[in-house]
Amino acid sequence: MQVRDARILLTGASGGIGQVLVERLCAQGARLLLVGRDGIALQSMAQRFPGQISLVGADLTRAADRLRVVDAVRSQGGVDCVINAAGINQFSLLEQQSEDAIARLIELNVTATLQLTHLLLPLLRQQPQALLVNLGSTFGSIGFPGFAAYCASKFALRGFSEALRRELADSRVKVLYIAPRATRTAMNSAQVVAMNDELKVEMDDPREVADEILRAIVREREELYLGWPEKLFVRLNGLLPRLVDQALRKQLPVVKRFADADRHAAATPVCKSQPGEHR
Repeated sequence: MQVRDARILLTGASGGIGQVLVERLCAQGARLLLVGRDGIALQSMAQRFPGQISLVGADLTRAADRLRVVDAVRSQGGVDCVINAAGINQFSLLEQQSEDAIARLIELNVTATLQLTHLLLPLLRQQPQALLVNLGSTFGSIGFPGFAAYCASKFALRGFSEALRRELADSRVKVLYIAPRATRTAMNSAQVVAMNDELKVEMDDPREVADEILRAIVREREELYLGWPEKLFVRLNGLLPRLVDQALRKQLPVVKRFADADRHAAATPVCKSQPGEHR
């Protein structure tokens, strides 16, 4: 995809990866429509790149706000690329999570993403060429203890991307699925970072992740999994899940120790720039 002068809608733009991605896309000459709830952060980005950024303050879990996003897209003459990057994460054992917290996570990470995509597809179809980019996670392929609800949402997003890609195979709309691994952003609590350090899990710089996302968009790469050995674990989990079970079983005591320490902080989900900022 030619990024220069492309009209790109980006949800979850105010988070760690999202802000860097805005910088990279603007540097390449794209025109962005940013969607989010953090008006101050969005205004700051718009001031840095005058003439390239438009804003829509929206809570994507609300039907009326999703319709406002669609109206904004129509008012600017359409869109060439949609990047679904909004979502929340929560590190906690499932039995320690409230029903409301689980519902909120699934509502934003899955339901709102599908509903917004449903509304935007007719507008994408009007373009000579268009991309739909879903930012997932390594946890969309590997179930990891302490992230059961989050993993469920990312497994759903991966399946949605695969099915929709096949559904649109005879159209001019391409569907991309990009799965980062652990990333050093504010969405990860101190306990998550400490756990990853103890388990020797690498965490990527959000600038590196944004660069990989941009390259995938330019090359129109249908699927991309970031990080090694995470790429290998994704394949192993698909072919030999029992082998991964055994490896994660050894890590379970460490995960439980940090998940219990993070229980109270994790009770309130944290907004993030994109799904998959953790993995």
